[in-house]
Amino acid sequence: MTAATSEAEFTARWARLLRAHGSPLHPLKIDALAERTTSLIRDGRADHAAFALVNAHFTDPELLVGAVELLRTAPSRVPGSAGRFAAAWATALQEQTLRHQESIHSAADTARREAEQALHASEARFRALFEHAAVGIGVGSVHGEILAANQALLEMFGARPDDLYGRQVTDLVHPEDSPEVWAAYEDLIAGRRESFQCDKPYYRQDGEVVWTHLTVSLIRDEDSSPKYQVAMLEDITDRYRLQERLRHQATHDPLTGLPNRAAFFERLETLFAEAGADARFGLCYIDLDRFKIVNDSLGHDTGDQLLVAVASRLAAALTPLGHMVARLGGDEFVVLLERCQGEHEAVAAARAVLAALSEPIDIEDHKLAVGASIGVLERPVGTITPGAAVRAADLTLYRAKEAGGGRWTLYDARTNAAAVSRYSVSVRMPVALDRGEFFVEYQPLCALSDGSLAAVEALVRWRHPRLGVLGPDEFVAAAEETGLILPLGRWVLEQACAQAADWQRRFGQLAPQLNVNITARQARNKRLVADVGRILADTGLDPGLLQLEITEGTALGPLDESQRVLHALVDRGVSLAVDDFGTGWSNLAYLRDLPISGLKLSSSFVPDPEATGGEEVSWRIISGLVSLSSSLGLTLTAEGVETPETAERLRVLGCDWGQGWHFGRPTAPERLEALILAGAAEATPTAGMAEATNRVSPANERETY
Repeated sequence: MTAATSEAEFTARWARLLRAHGSPLHPLKIDALAERTTSLIRDGRADHAAFALVNAHFTDPELLVGAVELLRTAPSRVPGSAGRFAAAWATALQEQTLRHQESIHSAADTARREAEQALHASEARFRALFEHAAVGIGVGSVHGEILAANQALLEMFGARPDDLYGRQVTDLVHPEDSPEVWAAYEDLIAGRRESFQCDKPYYRQDGEVVWTHLTVSLIRDEDSSPKYQVAMLEDITDRYRLQERLRHQATHDPLTGLPNRAAFFERLETLFAEAGADARFGLCYIDLDRFKIVNDSLGHDTGDQLLVAVASRLAAALTPLGHMVARLGGDEFVVLLERCQGEHEAVAAARAVLAALSEPIDIEDHKLAVGASIGVLERPVGTITPGAAVRAADLTLYRAKEAGGGRWTLYDARTNAAAVSRYSVSVRMPVALDRGEFFVEYQPLCALSDGSLAAVEALVRWRHPRLGVLGPDEFVAAAEETGLILPLGRWVLEQACAQAADWQRRFGQLAPQLNVNITARQARNKRLVADVGRILADTGLDPGLLQLEITEGTALGPLDESQRVLHALVDRGVSLAVDDFGTGWSNLAYLRDLPISGLKLSSSFVPDPEATGGEEVSWRIISGLVSLSSSLGLTLTAEGVETPETAERLRVLGCDWGQGWHFGRPTAPERLEALILAGAAEATPTAGMAEATNRVSPANERETY
């Protein structure tokens, strides 16, 4: 369909809409108005179109509903025409009402003056105005008795004179009246104020509700004493219902009909503002399990039907208990317990959610089983803020997800604090990389045969401005989960290769091999090969001096993308080693599927000198791994070597290299330069080397990255 055809079709549909709901204008005038307003809409001035229609007396609420639906497909050059049209419609209608109110107020002032004059001189003139006024007018005594009502007021109330005359004004109370209305009324009849205005509902004689804009004025006698009260009422029922419809649309989810995020937070904040500090509340933060599978396999229409069914079940199970159920977006829902009696009640609500979703849901020809993971929070109002409460419930939900889903998990302050810490670390990480807060230290790997420096492992540190120096175990997992490990790992490679290339240029054959860890996400990143090639070219480092350590979390299958990446790296002359070898069930597959050059034996296999029992079994395992690596031509490095006795036992067994505090802690690169030269001068076990490096780093456990 062409754009011209679309515009013509929109204009025709717009004209039909105006003719169906318009004022009694000539059809030619309606067509002219339709052309003018559609032109405004196409030019992105939907708000001007709304004002034009209201000014032409097109004020039917059904017209607004049809116009908003039609505007969603309007050929406007500016998005959001429907929203601007609705907002402008409400504003124009309000301005029109205000103009009417000014006229009414003018008539009211006239009525009051006429009433005063009629009381003093000419009853006839006041009576004429009273009877023929377009607004409802009632006259009462200062004691509250209704003395008179004009025809407009009787029609508004659907009443006869006998239904109103003699009744008390206070009989017309409505449950939605605010206390301020009746406080103002008491001040008026007591003579403490001359008038007041408000929007107030009344019951008609048939039981229906009419909404009015009420103006009440005080009439005084010649001595200025209160004598009568005059009430003028304008019927604003249509306007009120339109406002209520717009308010409902703003606070309710259009798909499920449940309160939306805005309504939920408004209710929660009201609860915190009005409840006492010792009052308690509960939250059940809900996320559906396996919902993405439904969307991906059966389509979003089925997913939407499923959300509607879930919302219906949750509302049926929890609304009768007095709890608010809201949809926050996507497949996330929340239950608010406003007067919670303790954790048991919040847990009961969570169990009610799981029970409501326990049976499959029929959608077309499918029986869909959908469970939920729920984070449960129950606290005194005075101990937390609304925002913090929702964040805590959300984090608790993810603990339920991590535990396998289909369950509820209760908020735990310690676990929540740890999760918040991880989150704050991951949020700051990109900024930290730009600001140079990361740095690299190097830990020696020494030959067990003579103690000479054979290699160094690059270990990244974070100098956090608030938390101090963080080791990799405190942020690498978060970086891997969020994907920030890719730029961070690239930066570590650049820094470490530049340092190793500098040692290569300065020390030649004495330069140590450089070991750099890569994670699972890095190994599966096709860009890694290009990054390594570029870094080697930029720094001039000999590829034979770079060894990449595959961390324990890198699970490789025969069809894994990382297989191709790692083979490509080896083809460029880079060597590979398996870190923490022996700690996972799949690690033997590395020896079959990858061109591995070395194995690093996990420190968990190296016996603790202070341990009692089990040492000989550990040494026999190490002996077997030494034989395995020797038969495959692999270099075996033992991690966690802390004492000379351990180093000597490993040497006797035939282990090649050792890494641990006995040989040195991670240290700055300039400290290692002395060790490189010292290793060349004396090929003896490097107790002095360990002493030099151990003075640098306060670390007290083995590094993993």
